[in-house]
Amino acid sequence: MNRTLELPVISSQEELQVPITLRNLSRHPFQALIQKSKAKRIIVRAGRRGGKTVTAATIGVDKFLTGKRVLYATPPSEQLDAWWFEVVRALMPLVDAGLLTKNETEHSIELAGTQNRIRGKTAWNADTMRGDYADHLTLDEFQLMNEGAWDDVGQPMLLDKNGDALFIYTPPSLSSQGVSRARDPRHAAKMFRKALEDKTGLWETVHFTSLDNPFISQDALAMVSQGMALASYRREILAEDDEIEPSWLVYSKFNERVCKIPRFPIKAEWPIYTGHDFGAANPAAVFLAQNPGTGDFFVFREYLPGAGFSTAQHVQVFQEIAKGFNVLRRVGGSHQEEEIRQGYGAHGWPITEPKLNRVNAQVDRVIGLMELNKVFIFEDLYHLLGDVANCIWKLGVDGKPTDEILNEQKFHCLAALRYIGSDFMPETITKRARRIYSV
Repeated sequence: MNRTLELPVISSQEELQVPITLRNLSRHPFQALIQKSKAKRIIVRAGRRGGKTVTAATIGVDKFLTGKRVLYATPPSEQLDAWWFEVVRALMPLVDAGLLTKNETEHSIELAGTQNRIRGKTAWNADTMRGDYADHLTLDEFQLMNEGAWDDVGQPMLLDKNGDALFIYTPPSLSSQGVSRARDPRHAAKMFRKALEDKTGLWETVHFTSLDNPFISQDALAMVSQGMALASYRREILAEDDEIEPSWLVYSKFNERVCKIPRFPIKAEWPIYTGHDFGAANPAAVFLAQNPGTGDFFVFREYLPGAGFSTAQHVQVFQEIAKGFNVLRRVGGSHQEEEIRQGYGAHGWPITEPKLNRVNAQVDRVIGLMELNKVFIFEDLYHLLGDVANCIWKLGVDGKPTDEILNEQKFHCLAALRYIGSDFMPETITKRARRIYSV
């Protein structure tokens, strides 16, 4: 959704008003946060297709229209083209009216006779940025740049007018490190961590994932995520760049090479089980089918509708998913959430309390099943797979994992899985020869 601005023409001698259109960032909560920030230095860690470049372009145009000199720099030419498209789209009415001058070769638009300009450059290192200055500087895909782009050139070019800087990056993968010009591939992550510790108000840190972009196609995101290893998914989609040890992962026993599998049709005679995590803001559910011949469980559907749906609406979706199947058990919620369970039962979807109520006991049951390679997850369930890749134990003062899950309340799909998973004893399921499931 766009918003139309009726802004005075930039030249103070003109009385004409020209309508232009800027992207409305308010529907993307993290874009809005960046736009409203008053910090002089903002560093953004975001997933692929999370809306980073649109944010940079919109904020840059906004700054330019207030008389600022804006410079955008990024290593990949494709990223520059995407930024330039947004800038030209917004400012073309002023260009067509003869009020601004556009230079396609230099990717710049300016008010003639002034220092008021917005420009984009490809910048791998400091040398490609020398000889310029800015009131507002954006370094996009900062993880690929040589550190000198900021240390040697970026900082000094802001000195004239005490300018602002916006850094945007995605945690580097092994493939991106091959094209990076950075001496330290993790220099952006280290800057982010240092900014987190800032107490002066100079810095603001923003972290969002690809999943947080309300405009991205969820189907396309599922397709892109299917071929990713969990480590890549963690970096590229969830934008997590902390270096974690395998022992920190709560569900480290999940063998993605064996148990992350392509989707196939679930047989109608297989029994179905569902797990439910309640909550008005972030309700979740997972659907499991069990192969009666092997005892293997297949997580074939995940449900995260977001806020604003009634119990009756949730039940309607559940019944549609379960149509043609025999649902043997529905489990969810804590001991204190009996009233919510009764509400679902009243609408025709009876949910029982988990047999185990302690979180760690529930987790142990699921880990036991995973250790035996009894839990298979379809590769297009990117929310659940993301939870598995991102769920870690909280570290103690000695740097060793504790028995408490870090930010446990945000892993809604995993909560649903452990609720239903805790109803099954791994030791009672016959361990057979390795199974290979494929389409």
